[in-house]
Amino acid sequence: MASLNYAELHALTSFSFRRSVAKPQDLVYRAHELGYQSLAVTDEVSLAGIVRAHEASLECGLHLIVGSECWWQNEADADKLCLLFLAPNNTGYAQLCQLISSGRRRAPKGQYRLLYKDFDLDLSELCVIWKPCSSLSAEALDNTAQWLKTRFQNRLWLGASRLLEPTDQAWFQNIQHCSYQHHIPVVACGDVRMVDRAQKPLLDVMVALDHQCRVSECGLKLPSNAEAHLRPLETLEKLYPKSWLDETLVIADRCRFSMRQLSYRYPKELVPSNKNATSHLRDLTYEGLKHRYPENIPSTVCDLIEHELKLIEEMDVEAFFLTVHDLVKFAKSRGILCQGRGSAANSAVCYCLGITEVDPSKQSLLFERFISKERNEPPDIDVDFEHERREEVLQYIYQKYGRERAALAATVITYRPKSALKDVGRALGFDSEVLNRLTKSLAWWDTPEDWPERLAECGLSLDDSNTQWLLKLTKQLIGHPRHLSQHVGGMVISDQPLHHLVPIENAAMDDRTIIQWDKDDLETLGLLKVDCLALGMLTVLRKALALIDPKMTLADIPREDPLTYERLCQADAIGIFQVESRAQMAMLPRLQPRCFYDLVIEIAIVRPGPIQGDMVHPYLKRRQSKETIHYPDPKLENVLKRTLGVPIFQEQVMQIAMVAADFSPG
Repeated sequence: MASLNYAELHALTSFSFRRSVAKPQDLVYRAHELGYQSLAVTDEVSLAGIVRAHEASLECGLHLIVGSECWWQNEADADKLCLLFLAPNNTGYAQLCQLISSGRRRAPKGQYRLLYKDFDLDLSELCVIWKPCSSLSAEALDNTAQWLKTRFQNRLWLGASRLLEPTDQAWFQNIQHCSYQHHIPVVACGDVRMVDRAQKPLLDVMVALDHQCRVSECGLKLPSNAEAHLRPLETLEKLYPKSWLDETLVIADRCRFSMRQLSYRYPKELVPSNKNATSHLRDLTYEGLKHRYPENIPSTVCDLIEHELKLIEEMDVEAFFLTVHDLVKFAKSRGILCQGRGSAANSAVCYCLGITEVDPSKQSLLFERFISKERNEPPDIDVDFEHERREEVLQYIYQKYGRERAALAATVITYRPKSALKDVGRALGFDSEVLNRLTKSLAWWDTPEDWPERLAECGLSLDDSNTQWLLKLTKQLIGHPRHLSQHVGGMVISDQPLHHLVPIENAAMDDRTIIQWDKDDLETLGLLKVDCLALGMLTVLRKALALIDPKMTLADIPREDPLTYERLCQADAIGIFQVESRAQMAMLPRLQPRCFYDLVIEIAIVRPGPIQGDMVHPYLKRRQSKETIHYPDPKLENVLKRTLGVPIFQEQVMQIAMVAADFSPG
């Protein structure tokens, strides 16, 4: 057993796309297993994977350091400058986010461009590790060391990575000399790209894809060995001087920032100066209540509103409701049809604010399905806008709050079987036509066990070593992040500049900016997003309503039109939102819906989750269940019993009931 403590300060995750094959959470778990004291996640000019690493660190108790690897290209020559920035505190974290945002915002989506003028930004709190390139001449090494020492003083270290290259010994001597000359301490860095050495073939595939060539053509571009992984402490003790290893602990001790320290505040613009958010939301709600019920306000609705306002105040999310109300108000002022749906419509407050057209007095909905103090989850309001005019709403947000304080959430696109097979196949040199046939032959329900059969159908021999590698590496690649895309409409808005919380970068579409975290990351950290979604059916409805009566609104549409249900019973559902898919149309004649609640249950059943989880199937009957089923609702019991003609299991009944609660208003 090694006697030393060690902190890994240079580790790239698979969010440094095509440079690493280590998932953030896997790195954290492995570092903890090896007995590391700390781990720094330092993706290339990115914090996209840090929240996943943060979640894993909370589970296992490993000290996580937030950092990033940043590269500058000197325009005068081919030399590059590589610096690792580590955040010691909240201020340093904000400085790091601002630096990353600066480099990302001046380049197209997925790229960055750091300029030497970025050193004029405030970087005064960051710990800096300089990783000099081994190609630097002695003069260039000396000049750069002097310049960096002047700028960063006692916050600068020389990073040394020993990956058992032939030139290691000579290079280490140069680093030691530079350290002595300029009084810069040396620290050991692993330059980690893999969790363990078994991932080396997959890393080779990523390198080949990055260079747009086959693995067999990469030559010296490939890593010469598999040392860039998290190595045991006993191995590190043999590779590095003790002083270099001890220095990792000095830096780790200074970097005490945690993602839990992030402080998120919602914008205050929407609250008049003579009110607070609580009183303003209450005034708007009761003003809308009078509009909704001009003659007689049901006492049940008043009770619901008081209950909801109390819970909203306890959760401190008044500003969120005010923001959504402001967006809906803007859309209606421009004649843009919009509608809140999903669990948001379980709210009487949303009804009074005009966010949804679902009357709480005519529904038996539970507000706690939407927002719950016990779950401690942020509210999630989905507002659909006409697809042809949704961009007007997004640009309104950008104009109102500025590019610095509003951005779209990201979506992490991960490798799935087809994309993984294509990329691995390209890197291994498979013919593109064969790969196209192979991916076209795969269905979404095919499991890895079905792939050999598909390969054989495409003329590939399972005895061929290249085919075996294709299968093996494809299975490994599935689930890894492929690239960052933009969320369909989730906007994050902050009272302070967003770069205090997360880096911002350009989206592929003009006049769009996104943050580097997806919706799951936002939920983990408790950040709120407003979902401004585009729905083509609303465009159709708005045009249809205008033809019937320009003054007609969504609320005026009859709720239970018999002709509509007659058509649905015959699977004539083209143009009817949520029930026009083939799976839905296969279920409709069996269900014979006669009221809105029948449709609610039908939509709750025929969803990818229940079908893929083998809860129900629109075409097949399930086996009989002998257990006694307890239905939470008599209406639900009647619908389910006639839907498939057989009982289902208690757990499935409860799950369908929960999904139905979300779909009831929508």
